[in-house]
Amino acid sequence: MRFVIVTGMSGAGHSSAMRILEDAGYFCVDNLPVNLLSTFMQLTVDSSEEIERVALGIDVRVGQEAFKNIDEKLAELKKSGFQFEILFLEASTSVLIKRYKETRRLHPLAKGGRIDSGVAEERELLGPIKKSADTIIDTSTLLIRDLKRELDRIYVDNEKSVNLYLTFISFGYKYGIPSDADLVFDVRFLPNPFYIDELKSLTGNDKPVSDYVMQYENAQLFLEKLKDMLDFLVPNYITEGKTQLVVAIGCTGGKHRSVTLVNEIFKKYENGAYGSKKEHRDIEKDRLRKNVIFQES
Repeated sequence: MRFVIVTGMSGAGHSSAMRILEDAGYFCVDNLPVNLLSTFMQLTVDSSEEIERVALGIDVRVGQEAFKNIDEKLAELKKSGFQFEILFLEASTSVLIKRYKETRRLHPLAKGGRIDSGVAEERELLGPIKKSADTIIDTSTLLIRDLKRELDRIYVDNEKSVNLYLTFISFGYKYGIPSDADLVFDVRFLPNPFYIDELKSLTGNDKPVSDYVMQYENAQLFLEKLKDMLDFLVPNYITEGKTQLVVAIGCTGGKHRSVTLVNEIFKKYENGAYGSKKEHRDIEKDRLRKNVIFQES
């Protein structure tokens, strides 16, 4: 039997994760009181039904007192012979606050006060269980489909869990550098397809543009060196406890060169050991700006 305990920061995707696991065939129980953990585990083990996969959700909704020393209680369960994994869902404080404001929900520890104080208190309370987690997923930049892909990879396809998620973003410098970028690379040194009439209206997602950019030796060399650097950095980031790495590649408008190179570097990691996704932030902005200008005129 595979037994997964789903926990983490409120607003980081707990409910979505439980729905995804339920759709994947897990028997799911959410918000179970902590003092019933051992009873529930024993019941699933002794059940006459063939239960192969179980997901149990626990979080601070059960109450702060009940959640204190949860790491010690889970350690005792393992000493008693119960086998389980811990999935911890994380997100940055700014993202959690934004999500609560958008949904107009109350943070369980805010007590009618500020959301950020509730998030800070919860982060401190969950520190011990996060340290003992088998898998940590940072959902700060993830869409639901990205979370589903990562959970399916680990809990359905049984691939090895690595606690780091790679996000590759293309962007245009004239629209600003992505605020959440960890590493930023400027590829404006490459010839610009914008000045080729038949390529100007296309993007890096189109083969003629991609072929044009990648025909240059410097583009191939940049890709090779970027891959070498990431292969060196990522294991060291994981050792230091980093759970998400956002790599931003920029050109002038974020439409041709940066899109091409994000697509190329993503190919090298999409089926690898780390969860990964790509995003083209500014690919449509030139077209949208032109439409606005045309409408205003």
